[in-house]
Parts: sequence; C-alpha cells; structure tokens
Amino acid sequence: MSSVEHTTRRGLLKGAAGALSLAAAARVALPGGAFAQGAGPEVKGAKLGFIALTDAAPLFVAKEKGIFARHGMPDVEVLKQASWGTTRDNLVLGSEGNGIDGAHILTPMPYLISAGRVTQNNVPVPMYILARLNLAGQCISVAKEHMGDKVALDTKPFKAALERKKASGKSVKAAMTFPGGTHDLWIRYWLAAGGIDPDKDIETIVVPPAQMVANMKVGTMDCFCVCEPWNEQLITQGIGYTALTTGELWKDHPEKALGMRASWVDKYPNAAKALLAAVMEAQQWCDKPENRDELAGIVAKRQWINVPATDVVKRMKGEFDYGDGRKVMNSPHIMKYWADNASYPYKSHDLWFLTEDIRWGKFDPQTDTKALIDKVNREDIWREVAKGMGVTAPASTSRGTETFFDGKVFDPADPAAYLNSLGIKKVA
Repeated sequence: MSSVEHTTRRGLLKGAAGALSLAAAARVALPGGAFAQGAGPEVKGAKLGFIALTDAAPLFVAKEKGIFARHGMPDVEVLKQASWGTTRDNLVLGSEGNGIDGAHILTPMPYLISAGRVTQNNVPVPMYILARLNLAGQCISVAKEHMGDKVALDTKPFKAALERKKASGKSVKAAMTFPGGTHDLWIRYWLAAGGIDPDKDIETIVVPPAQMVANMKVGTMDCFCVCEPWNEQLITQGIGYTALTTGELWKDHPEKALGMRASWVDKYPNAAKALLAAVMEAQQWCDKPENRDELAGIVAKRQWINVPATDVVKRMKGEFDYGDGRKVMNSPHIMKYWADNASYPYKSHDLWFLTEDIRWGKFDPQTDTKALIDKVNREDIWREVAKGMGVTAPASTSRGTETFFDGKVFDPADPAAYLNSLGIKKVA
C-alpha cells in the first residue's frame, strides 16, 4: 500500500458518519440537492476569491445560476483578486479580517500557505483542498520574435535562441504567476526537459495573469505560462503564439483547486459541504459540450474575466489555433471540469506538486509530504458530498503512475526515484 493510499480506521469511520449525515440531509433537500432550511449550512454564505481565468468557471456558474443558493448558500460572494499574491494575503486575513474564506487557487498554494512557506514571517495558516476545479487547459506562450525558431513542445530550439539573445547582451525572461505554483512548475518542467536551467539560463519573473499580455507587448518576457484567455489574447493582438498546451506535457494533469481556510471548514462543516456540492454541480454543468457557448458568455462578463466571448469559446470547445500555423480541432487536451474524475483531489497528484516544489527548493527535502497531504487534502469531505449527490468516487486516493511527455515517470509509491531521475534541479 502506497503512502498516499493509506487511510486510518478513524478516517474511514469519520467519512462513513459524515456520509450518513449528508444522506440524511439530502432526504429533506430542496430541488437541486439544496439543504432544507434549518437542516443544513450553519451560515448562508462565504467569501471566495478568484483570478480572471477560465478555470474559475465553476465558481462563476454556481453564482450566476443560483446553484449556491439552491444548496442553502445564497450569500456566497465570488470576489476578483488582483494576483495570486493578493489571494494568499486575503486568505491569511480571512473574512473576519476583511479577507476571504476560500478561493479558486493554484493547487500547491494551500500547501505553501499551510506550511508557512509563502506567508509573512513564515506563519502557517492551515488550509484545506476540498476539490480540484479542473484538469489541463493552461498554455505556454512565446514572444513573436521567436516564431522563426519554431519553439514548441521541444525546448532545444528555444535554448539555442536564448543563448544567442544573451550573447547579444539582452536579458531573457520567463514569466509565471506565483513561485511554486502550477504555472511555475509547468514552465520549469518544459524548460528543464530541453536542457534549460530555469534558475541559471533564464530569469523567471512573477506577473499576474491579467498583466501577461501587456508585459509581453513591451518586451518584458520571452515566454510565459498562464491559463486562458491570455494566451488567446496574445495571438489576437499579434504579440506572440502558443508553443504548447500544458496537457501536452502531462495529459489530464491536475490544475486549480477549491481551497478553503481550515478554520472556516472546521467551524462550519455543513456549510463547507453545501459549498462543495454547489461547486461540484457547477462543474458538471460546465463540462457539458452543449453548454460551452453559454459558458463562454458567462466567463466573458465584466464582473468575471471581462474579455470578448470569442477569446474563450474556441479553446473551450477544443479548437486550438496556436498562432504559428498549427491548428487542432477536437484537441485531446481540452480543459476538463468534471470528466475523468477532474473534480476529485487525488492525493497522488498533490504528492507530485510537493515533489516538484522540493525539486526547485520551495520545500525542504526532508518535508514529511504524507503528513502534510493528510492535513491539507480533504478528499474525505469530497467523498461524503459525492455520496449524497449519488456520484461514484474513485476507488483509490492515487491515480497511479503518471508519464510525462519526455518519458519521465512519477510513481507516487516512490517519489524519490522520480526526483533522482531528473537531470536539472536545485535539490541534491
């Protein structure tokens, strides 16, 4: 039995009791699975942050379509954040300190915050991951100046281009959205696979998602990793092109999560379940092909992403114009909100993120990853809610062995072997 599959008897009993409790509430539920008044949530709302990206769509849909309200949470606020750093700061504050209770968030961030790795004075703020919000759907984009180098999945041509640029006295930069976050790890993996050391051969900088295009327009960076609509906008404005979608690096990779302050979930356990049920219902709606046009219209609204719907609808449908002559219809790397267990927060995936953050020095090599995952990852709550909704949960907390585009293999039963197989890394 792998470390990520280990479940204590106490945890099983707790999960069973929670499932029975949820099932009882479901019997007196309102249409749509909402909790009956007086029989469910301890509070009517929560403050949830989001960044203007298409993978926050389940939160937009749950709010717009009254799904939060149907689950007994009519007062949920979905609040735009300026950056992932702002999201972190507001999570540290909590709503009682005029911050937020939870957020659409980069999967590694609840771990970095819980361990005090990215907080002021390194003060830990316990967080829980209640669900994954999506699989795949991010992109790595490259400045137009590198179009002739045909930079795509293989970064070897990019390495030569960067060396030429550096030799001419110019700086070369790669932008991501938060140190140790998903976009940071995707662009690092991509660069390192082609022999580019992201800490020595190129300067990595932090740029909020909504500012990526403007910064590339003025020549601030050579490449960046971010979610939509910013990769498509780059092409629309003629500034650069999509080198690859991150699903090409790792098919159906985990991406964003629904992260909540642990203190809020512990204080309002029924409200947390109601909130999660609403998000899961919204994820199902988002993933239906017949809803994609309407979904594009929702996320494009001013209060959410504030872009033309045409900048998001095609990629939502799996139609990819990379901007360099390559076009793909029905891409296998389309963002998934629900299909293929997209919502379930596999512990094995969180272990990969922690292993990569150890690789790049964001966590100490001696970090007890199992203990940290068991504290942060609340897949047990997901299972309770799923049972009440009639949703079948995965049999295991591990999705098993994962294989990457360059042939590297991650076995969650032996993360050290994976780490040792990597040529470029900070950790010895």
